[in-house]
Amino acid sequence: MDPDFLNTFTQPSTLDRFLTEDVTAKGEKRKFIKLTSNNNPKLEELKLFLTEWINRTLKEEHIVVKSLEEDLYDGLVIHHLLENLGSLKLDVDKIALTENKQRQKLSVILEAVAKCLQLEESQLKWSVESILAKDLLSTLHLLVAIAKHFEPTLALPPNVQVETITIETTSRGLKTSNAVEYITENKENIEEQSKDDAFDELFSCAPDKLDAVKKALLQFVDQNLGKLGLNVKDIESQFSDGVILLLLIGQLEGYFLNLTNFFLTPANTMEMV
Repeated sequence: MDPDFLNTFTQPSTLDRFLTEDVTAKGEKRKFIKLTSNNNPKLEELKLFLTEWINRTLKEEHIVVKSLEEDLYDGLVIHHLLENLGSLKLDVDKIALTENKQRQKLSVILEAVAKCLQLEESQLKWSVESILAKDLLSTLHLLVAIAKHFEPTLALPPNVQVETITIETTSRGLKTSNAVEYITENKENIEEQSKDDAFDELFSCAPDKLDAVKKALLQFVDQNLGKLGLNVKDIESQFSDGVILLLLIGQLEGYFLNLTNFFLTPANTMEMV
């Protein structure tokens, strides 16, 4: 038995939900935050940030949230958030006392969220059942999505990730798999994407500056390949066979490329590749 599977159920509420929902009979997959992530300081920072954000947003309505799992599962707080942030008027009861009423209310609310955020069902990282079951991972994904949509300038703590365990019922019994999942965006990836976007913008929005950039790149290449007696005049044609690129990499990284490993004067497409 996978020890991570056993660790998941050291929390009674998790075990109770798992057994009550009869996951083994349904053959469903369920994902949980592993016990090892419970003391993750970044996770705690995000939970505190979202709690304070909700309380600040709903202060005039005298709503106070202390626990994201315990206070959001019935849909009341999410309903008020949508009304406050997006001026959405939903045809649901303010207070749902029974589980069936809560499920119906959540269904309407989450359908409105998906429509507002323009998300397909396959893109959703939460569900009526997971929110109703007080699942922290689903609740965090939902709140982060709402916050990013309605308050895009909100400084959410970046790079918040958790270790998860997915439990699946198979013909041979329970199967578990572990993964690392980001709840808020990886800042490094965003910055890297921004660098890529700068070149895209150059081609689409500033074609008049393209020649200046190409000239600067040619000077850079010639400066590094001048020691080899090479001169590049045209980026498109002289880089197309890969030879100049390989030699440039060798010069920049400070190592010698064995000429037997590639064709110095490729005669066809296969040799270029």
